[in-house]
Amino acid sequence: MDNENLLNRFIEYTKINTQSNPNSESIPSSPNELDLIKLLEKQLKEWNLDVKVDQYGYLTLLIKANTSKKVPAIGFLAHCDTAPDYSGANVNAQVIKNYQGQDIPFKDGDKLSAEQFKDLNNYLNQTIICTDGTTLLGCDDKGGIAIIMEAIKYFIDNPEIEHGDIYIAFTLDEEVGTGVDHFDLANFKPDFAYTIDGEELGEFNYETFNAAALSITFKGLNVHPGNAKNVMINSMEKALQFHSKLPAFEKPEYTEKYEGFYMLNNIEGNVEKTTMNYIIRDHSKELFEYRKNVILKIIEECQKNDVNFNVEYDLKDQYYNMAEKVKEKQIALDLALKAYELNNVKANVKAIRGGTDGSKLSFKGIPCPNIFTGAHNLHGKYEYACLESMAKARDIIIDIIKLACT
Repeated sequence: MDNENLLNRFIEYTKINTQSNPNSESIPSSPNELDLIKLLEKQLKEWNLDVKVDQYGYLTLLIKANTSKKVPAIGFLAHCDTAPDYSGANVNAQVIKNYQGQDIPFKDGDKLSAEQFKDLNNYLNQTIICTDGTTLLGCDDKGGIAIIMEAIKYFIDNPEIEHGDIYIAFTLDEEVGTGVDHFDLANFKPDFAYTIDGEELGEFNYETFNAAALSITFKGLNVHPGNAKNVMINSMEKALQFHSKLPAFEKPEYTEKYEGFYMLNNIEGNVEKTTMNYIIRDHSKELFEYRKNVILKIIEECQKNDVNFNVEYDLKDQYYNMAEKVKEKQIALDLALKAYELNNVKANVKAIRGGTDGSKLSFKGIPCPNIFTGAHNLHGKYEYACLESMAKARDIIIDIIKLACT
């Protein structure tokens, strides 16, 4: 298949700013996400496909089976938004063909260093796509969208190839944790599905974190510092008091693999009021519950020992480890791993230190493992992807569909 079409499609999608907004209460969180949805709707309708876009902007379609065999209905998903914490506007991707191991210079004088990012050496003689250093790239998850679109095009161009029902969905706001919260499953009814939302070549995931979010606000009392004794209550000091009681080495920068963590995601405050937002993660359901209880006990302890420790907090679950649901549908795992093998891709089965739309979908009754996009260093200016890896993901989707019919 022609990888240039895949490259051009991906570059086209990256140019649309779809950065989501965690502080927005609208759906989608950023109206720019709908710009990409509208483009995808237009392109799919040009292929004479029956596309549905619901009231919120979620796009779904069904390519009906062309076989009389009894085969499972399979779904594929990718999300339109890019990470809220790094600019996705005015993306100007660099394309380095026949990469030879060199550093790749950025517009701002920085570089994508082959010494610092040693995985680049895995892609010699291949095509690297990266940023110009001023934005993220957006392969998470416009890479997934481009990969799915090219797989769809394959079946449109080859109608004689047998397949069962193929469901497609392009979702919104995955990066702010609400990706399928408003997704209408009436238009998406596969027996199982795959998110195309992983990272490097070969990655395959069916375990995620259990995730919770904590927003905690500390209240103070502000007076002139010259008259502050026994009167001032500094909310920032109370916030630091709370933070200091969290386990010092159970943070993302000290953990890996199946180790969970607490992460201070942002902080904003002054003497009168300070708000801190945390994310809490663990693969183990038991340790996840334990971590949340640690938070509550610290708050309780601080309030007991300090009459001026005045807080309001909101601790809520975001998503759960999908492993228990995916394992109930072994065929989803078997088909994917067989397709990896057919494409000479060694499956790197590992737990995601994060979540996907599949985390929530699995608990809505659609088991949903995750397939790679060929990307590295997501959510920042050092993000890059390998075109040949993206093409492998496309071919794996095609073979999953074919294998289900054999």
